[in-house]
Amino acid sequence: MSESMKLPVGIDNFEKIRRNGFYYIDKTRLIEQLFSNWGEVNLFTRPRRFGKTLNMSMLKSFFEIGADAALFDGLYISSNKQLCDEHMGKYPVIFLSLKNGEGLDFAAAKYQMTELIGTEARRFSFLQNSDELDAYDRETYCSLCKMNGGQYVMEDHMLYASLQILSKLLYKHYGKKTVILIDEYDVPLDKAFQHGYYREMVALMRTMFGKALKTNDALQFAVLTGCLRVSKESIFTGLNNFKILSITDTRFEEQFGFTDEEVKELLTYYHVENRFSETKEWYDGYRFGNVDVYCPWDVINHVDRIKDDQGARPEAYWINTSGNELVKRFVDKAGKTTRNEIERLIAGEVIEKQIRLDLTYDEIDSSIDNLWSVLFTTGYLTYTGIGEDGTYRLLIPNKEVREVFRLQIQEWFKRSIFSNTEQLQSFWKAFEEGNTEIMEKYLNKVLSNSVSVFDTKARNEEKESSYHNLLLGILTGNAGWLVKSNVEAGEGFADIIVETDDPDAGVVVELKYVKEFREMEQACRKALEQIRGRRYQEYLQNDDRQDILLYGITFCKKRCRVVAEKMKAPGI
Repeated sequence: MSESMKLPVGIDNFEKIRRNGFYYIDKTRLIEQLFSNWGEVNLFTRPRRFGKTLNMSMLKSFFEIGADAALFDGLYISSNKQLCDEHMGKYPVIFLSLKNGEGLDFAAAKYQMTELIGTEARRFSFLQNSDELDAYDRETYCSLCKMNGGQYVMEDHMLYASLQILSKLLYKHYGKKTVILIDEYDVPLDKAFQHGYYREMVALMRTMFGKALKTNDALQFAVLTGCLRVSKESIFTGLNNFKILSITDTRFEEQFGFTDEEVKELLTYYHVENRFSETKEWYDGYRFGNVDVYCPWDVINHVDRIKDDQGARPEAYWINTSGNELVKRFVDKAGKTTRNEIERLIAGEVIEKQIRLDLTYDEIDSSIDNLWSVLFTTGYLTYTGIGEDGTYRLLIPNKEVREVFRLQIQEWFKRSIFSNTEQLQSFWKAFEEGNTEIMEKYLNKVLSNSVSVFDTKARNEEKESSYHNLLLGILTGNAGWLVKSNVEAGEGFADIIVETDDPDAGVVVELKYVKEFREMEQACRKALEQIRGRRYQEYLQNDDRQDILLYGITFCKKRCRVVAEKMKAPGI
């Protein structure tokens, strides 16, 4: 494998990938499509980690004056000689990534925007001595990258007009209109919404984008990317030259994300083609236009692991690059009907919903319907089609995203359980005393209000494990108890053993899962027989705990049955 190309894990710079021998999946047809589907201002909305920044870097490398044609040797676009002759290396390019345009308050966020503009302006330092600019123009340029004490200093009116000003100065210098590339345009809005200065950031960006994209004679064309298609009325007011290319658009559908064929070629190149089915199960399933695509971030990371370690299993790479705040908010906000719908999604079913593709950030939390829409546009849900009534047939795209929902549901469950301390204390007391009626009532209520986090297709052992973890979580919340799971005891392994704060007492629990309600009572009796037959109680007796409670607990869907038996100390 030493002669193989390196995999670009975490690298989103096109030039770096092409110059340093990294594997590159060719997306240069995007350039050709930009001309065949012409739009003066183009907004691509795609989930995070789907190659947006790399594509924007590729566009910069192609269009910018001084472009190195060798970077595109052997790639799709190089075969279109006429387009390359007319457009490659022919434009000044402003490239702005707003993924770091954030702050805890508006002043900090505004400075970050100032720094981003100033840093980009400094790339064109030749403008301060350009013979094509007059003294006023040169002074204006210097005001875009003025520094004091190591920090950029810019008046508000200059910041608001900065993109327009810089593009006009470049136009004057080169005699060529400017290409403007803005990556992750919606990150500052997201952060502003989270930290309470949304209105101020909207006002800043509306003015900045309006001047640069709407009333700018120096603009050749612009490309923006982001996760959300933010409502046009919020920051793109009056942009009649605006083309929105969302995940439902069939144009450009293969240019973000990897296709089946591209993934097969990648796996074959690294001699791991036998891992195709698991790669598809975990990382495929997103639908852009009429094409199913894989998350590039996941595939690259997965192949990087398995090419060197055949025993490596799939991991949730996409999940681990974010706190998945959206799913947390969704699960927290879900009522019983929505929680039922989440269960159906986790089980692989399709849910039909009306979807809004354009939202303002301050609308996201206003209704559960809006959260459905955001989960769809950000990649946590995908779709199989659109009904005649306009409803989207939504489903979870793959195994990795299913894990996101599982994780957030489990966290929500813990929070909801431990927030009601009175009922929890009552359950613990009943558990310690053998009051099966109170235990059943509590567990049935918990199950009724929870979200099942296992697939209906899962093996019985896996379902039993889910209930096991549920009960274990409730019991371990009691700080005065020592709770042990799957502990070696007697002639086997006990499901749960609890050493209560009474040094003479203890509890042994055996869990069962059945498919039919009528089997629950018998399964509880079998669980007790298993405890006695395999002498699990000896684990506690060896610690001189002789006052022992045995529990057989059976689960079926969202119901449970509890049977208890007291095992008194010998001679009592």
